[in-house]
Amino acid sequence: MTAPDRVAQIQAEWRLARPDLDPSPQGVIGRLHRIAQALTRELTEVYAGFGLSEPEFDLLATLRRAGEPYARTAGELAAHTMVTSGGLTKRVDRLVERGLVAREGGADDARRRLVRLTPAGLTLIDEAVTAHLANERRLLDELGPADAAAIEPILTRWLALLEPE
Repeated sequence: MTAPDRVAQIQAEWRLARPDLDPSPQGVIGRLHRIAQALTRELTEVYAGFGLSEPEFDLLATLRRAGEPYARTAGELAAHTMVTSGGLTKRVDRLVERGLVAREGGADDARRRLVRLTPAGLTLIDEAVTAHLANERRLLDELGPADAAAIEPILTRWLALLEPE
């Protein structure tokens, strides 16, 4: 048996402080929240090794997944990265300054302008995504294949309930 973790300690404290409440949902929600924070730290460390923030990695990866010519409209980028147009503009500006993306076309309508990976951006995201996927594999391997296979359909079903299309 493993020792109680911090979430179990918090639940025990709530049972004492408020015996009228049921803290059992914290067993799942609290742990998922802490896991998400820990995973984010692990993932962003890899991005930082390539000089990228998490949002910059996300934007470059979104362009890379588009396939040749590795371009999307600003509207598509906003939809795929779940970022506001103002936030997207600032992010793209930073990546343009670094020579990783370029803007093309549609000067009359910013939503129709394309943002595309430059050759330097393509090289960087290919290297970064290779390291990212190896890192995700490492993290998942710590869980073990049986547990990873068991948890994926549960998380898929729950995400569909929380984020219906």
